[in-house]
Amino acid sequence: MFYLDFLIVILCFKPFRCRSLPAQRKYMRSPLIPEMATQEVQLNETLAHLKTESETLKSKLEEERAKLHDVELHQVAEKVEGLGQFVMKTRRTLKGHGNKVLCMDWCKDKRRIVSSSQDGKVIVWDAFTTNKEHAVTMPCTWVMACAYAPSGCAVACGGLDNKCSVYPLSLDKNENLAAKKKSVAMHTNYLSACSFTNSDMQILTSSGDGTCALWDVESGQLLQSFHGHAADVLCLDLAPSETGNTFVSGGCDKKANVWDMRSGQCIQSFETHESDINSVRYYPSGDAFASGSDDATCRLYDLRADREVAIYSKESIIFGVSSVDFSLSGRLLFGGYNDYTINVWDVLKGTRVSILFGHENRVSTLRVSPDGTAFSTGSWDHTLRVCDDCYFFIGIKYNQNLCTFNFTPCAPDKPPLSLTATHLPKYSNLKKHIYRST
Repeated sequence: MFYLDFLIVILCFKPFRCRSLPAQRKYMRSPLIPEMATQEVQLNETLAHLKTESETLKSKLEEERAKLHDVELHQVAEKVEGLGQFVMKTRRTLKGHGNKVLCMDWCKDKRRIVSSSQDGKVIVWDAFTTNKEHAVTMPCTWVMACAYAPSGCAVACGGLDNKCSVYPLSLDKNENLAAKKKSVAMHTNYLSACSFTNSDMQILTSSGDGTCALWDVESGQLLQSFHGHAADVLCLDLAPSETGNTFVSGGCDKKANVWDMRSGQCIQSFETHESDINSVRYYPSGDAFASGSDDATCRLYDLRADREVAIYSKESIIFGVSSVDFSLSGRLLFGGYNDYTINVWDVLKGTRVSILFGHENRVSTLRVSPDGTAFSTGSWDHTLRVCDDCYFFIGIKYNQNLCTFNFTPCAPDKPPLSLTATHLPKYSNLKKHIYRST
């Protein structure tokens, strides 16, 4: 009897347990699943709405910019006298790197140059004598950034080590600079560019981590960070004004952003390139800047008009631009290209005035000297070249059987140049001694 009662209790109790547990689970889960699904749907709808709203705002901004786009730069410059043929000599060839030259910078004394290379070395050159004054071996290869301090007493460099290191320079050329190295900046990816501000105490850096940063050199403290690029930042340039608090950066997201160094905010953004922006450079007045891209174009942006005002390109140019810089007057734009050439553009008219040859591999870096009388180029052929005596061809005069070629200098302190026909054999061998214009 006891066994039957126990069996009855079990049979009655078992169905109750089997029914209650699933019911209990269902009761616990049912309110959460629809709620989470509803939140996900709402989040997706919010993101879609925000994207639509941002695209609408972009369109409105472009419409407002278009209203101010009343005339092209080359139309305004139609009455400006055109430039003649361009001639420039290669004065010095600096040899010493064992691999690709990736970056270089001029000292304010207009004589010394610092360069960095894939071989892991940073070399300070005397551009007049071609002597090496200092050499530092970095702990990594691919030193992609280097810069001279405004005082000329230090250089900064960095690359795949993710750091920006500052080396103080001295008159003792045998001094071990590595012992005085100071690590100033640390990024989470490679260092792509660096530039001192208007003093030796602060330095700007850009990185493959998609950010730019302002650092205190003495303490290594991060003063300001700049977030806004969606991919690697490849280049930057500081505004030329001594009181300027802005800089421009370009990157793999095809954007050129102008930043306020005090607030860390992006105050202007331009997105007209079709590929990575490899180089940016301010116009000498600071009211505009140029960019060079892998889309084989250089572009000029006016900060006051808040738009692109000129494109420098030709159908025959299919290779990317690695570096750009302006002449001292701002009339010329130099662009180093991956097809081993340097194209010289008339900024106002948008036309190419010359092609300069000399390097045997792609031109990776290009900088005009502080006084505008020369410029230096670095290349994957392991060399740097310093060129000066820039002249424009203005005409030919015939006197009986004598032919005279007249040139006007780019620099105002240079005298005019005249070459007679007796000079032609000397100037016919242009491959090694002169950047030929064609």
